[in-house]
Amino acid sequence: MLQDLLTDEEGNARCGWCGTDPDYIRYHDEEWGVPVRDDLRLFEKICLEGFQCGLSWITILKRREAFRECFADFDPHRLAKFTPSDVERLMTDARIIRNRAKIESTIQNARTITAMLDKGESLAKLLWQFAPEKRRVVRRLDQVPAITDESTKMSRVLKKAGWKFVGPTTCYALMQATGMVNDHLVGCHRHALIRSI
Repeated sequence: MLQDLLTDEEGNARCGWCGTDPDYIRYHDEEWGVPVRDDLRLFEKICLEGFQCGLSWITILKRREAFRECFADFDPHRLAKFTPSDVERLMTDARIIRNRAKIESTIQNARTITAMLDKGESLAKLLWQFAPEKRRVVRRLDQVPAITDESTKMSRVLKKAGWKFVGPTTCYALMQATGMVNDHLVGCHRHALIRSI
């Protein structure tokens, strides 16, 4: 069972889910929960959260650079042009998660956001409307939900717009990662900082 908080040698307490892996600690300390309002960065996050589905985030994090290389740096206009032969090529690349449905959904999602951007619409505006007005405060890992009403509504709207691999759990993970909610535990050295942003 994970400890709620872990304290390092410098006395910094952080959310116990990141354990002692240096990459995970860096992600926790520098990225997780920091508000993201850039359409292209949010697109990458949606894609990577989709690949995480059924896996742990560290599995994706360790492969993130390979994902960026394989998926045209998540440039939606380039990625939207991927063909079935690109799918087959990606299915043979051991550096990423070789799941055909996830690969195909990432390409489909690129086409969906490209259509949005071409119409002058904003992915950030679409997603951030679901950020809850009331900020929840969590003190223990077992208080952190996997799904919320907001993530369920976000999932419903995204699916209706043609997005794939955007279930309520994936949407909530996206909300956590991009600062729409602050799920750093009280006592974590990042909690107050993220709350002040």
